[in-house]
Amino acid sequence: MGSMDYDNAKKPRSDQQQQQRRRRSRAVVLLLVLTNLASILLFSGAGAALHALVGRHYPAVHAWGSSKLLRELNVTGLALAASHAEVVDLSSRLSAANKHLEAILGGSAAKRDMEAAREEQREAATNGLWQQDLPAGSELRLAVGPHRLPLGPSRLLGGESEMFPALGQACHRHRGELEQYMNYTAGGECPSDEAFAQRLMLKGCEPLPRRRCRPRTPAGYAEPAPLPASLWATPPDTSIVWDAYTCKNYSCLVNRGRAKGSYDCKDCFDLGGREKDRWMRRRGKDGDADDDRSSLDYTIDGVLAAAPRGAVRIGLDIGGGSGTFAARMRERGVTVVTTTMNFDGPFNSFVASRGLVPMHLSVAARLPFFDGTLDVVHSMHVLSSWIPDAVLELALFDVYRVLRPGGVFWLDHFFCLGAQLDATYLPMFERIGFEKLRWNAGRKLDRGIEMDEWYISALLRKPRSIGMMHCFAFLGLPGELRHLQSVCLSRDLTEVSKLPMLRLTPRGSGAQITRTKTRTRTRSVEACGGGGGPGRDGGAATAEEALAAEEVRENYAASSTTRLQQR
Repeated sequence: MGSMDYDNAKKPRSDQQQQQRRRRSRAVVLLLVLTNLASILLFSGAGAALHALVGRHYPAVHAWGSSKLLRELNVTGLALAASHAEVVDLSSRLSAANKHLEAILGGSAAKRDMEAAREEQREAATNGLWQQDLPAGSELRLAVGPHRLPLGPSRLLGGESEMFPALGQACHRHRGELEQYMNYTAGGECPSDEAFAQRLMLKGCEPLPRRRCRPRTPAGYAEPAPLPASLWATPPDTSIVWDAYTCKNYSCLVNRGRAKGSYDCKDCFDLGGREKDRWMRRRGKDGDADDDRSSLDYTIDGVLAAAPRGAVRIGLDIGGGSGTFAARMRERGVTVVTTTMNFDGPFNSFVASRGLVPMHLSVAARLPFFDGTLDVVHSMHVLSSWIPDAVLELALFDVYRVLRPGGVFWLDHFFCLGAQLDATYLPMFERIGFEKLRWNAGRKLDRGIEMDEWYISALLRKPRSIGMMHCFAFLGLPGELRHLQSVCLSRDLTEVSKLPMLRLTPRGSGAQITRTKTRTRTRSVEACGGGGGPGRDGGAATAEEALAAEEVRENYAASSTTRLQQR
């Protein structure tokens, strides 16, 4: 281009030559445009219908002198406009068709999903959850069943002719791990997989399926010590298999309490240390035993004194660690079952070596006791705010279920935050329906007061009947007192459950009753017989029960006032 411009600049040009070049350039451009437009018009198929629209929609454009050329250009413009309109119309129709197709396909997919779910339910109901793809003769298929009853349908099973082994509901979610657990030689030695099996339990696969194998016997096994010496004796190292634990002997476990690091129940195996003083009455400065009524640290003797002599015979300790609570109760003639998990330590084996009854059971499991059979249930630290609210409430109702009427639930150092205590846990305990024999709240200060951490210790009794002590938590407004009193005296659980829930809160110098939902105060606490407890004959409260009820109200108000002042 540079050389061409240089040559042109050197040649003289006339005006006539320049005009001729411009005409030729215009002719070439017009020829190209007309050729393209003619091609579009021919292939669009709209040429015949365009001439009628020329005069109405597109006025003639007079850009050049040739009238024929202008007519052709106008016709071409109209053809392009019509083609564009057709494309727009076709696009809208395609969009509508796509929407209808998506709706049809979506409905079909939903229908297929519903049918697949129904088929899975039918398969689970007839053959079990995994039967459709479990290999015949496998140990897992044998474990999950079902198995035909040899004597035919049983009326004890509601006419069923098959038996399904018990299996945790979440086992099917961990199919690979469960198959690994069931991978062993039938009739031989079980794999050393204690920690793996416990992890499956904690994931919800509880109970685990049974296995047809034998656990390994420790080399050089030694007999345990006889009772009562076994209660405070450390068993020999050869009494268990140590594969699953960091420590490989009991000396390591005993010394772990004095070592750095965080462990579950860190000093529980040191029976000569702090473990031996738990739940025992301490001596004051004057030599007399301390009064634990204003303390979070209740004593076993103080709790047993709250029940008639000999009334506490059998019980349960939830999350009992190495079994010291059960050992102290055993010394007082009370048989206590201890639930515990083996978190990097042989807790179950250690409890058994002390001559006590262990139970390998997580806090999420239903308590394996019949309704109304236990005299006492104890839980220290385990039932606390780390458990989801719904699971915790189910566990508390389960405790209520297994206690006999008049049985006692000892809630020992329940941990929570101050905001949770007021908003969540006080209403939850009120919903359960226990009578409060003792109630103490205190700050947990080891991490600083600003953390607002609290402990609750309480002695709660399952009512013997729906009586005055139970109705105390369901008081209404002053205008309703006459109706509420008749309901309380009638012991009608259905009617009592309809009454508004109330609780004690400190107000001024005394304690007032506050409705938890409406926050409306009442003028009296005498709606259900003056706030006394249920009488032994189902009528008026005895003097002892009335004093106990008054003590509960005073303790509750005092602990609430102290907590609010500290906050």
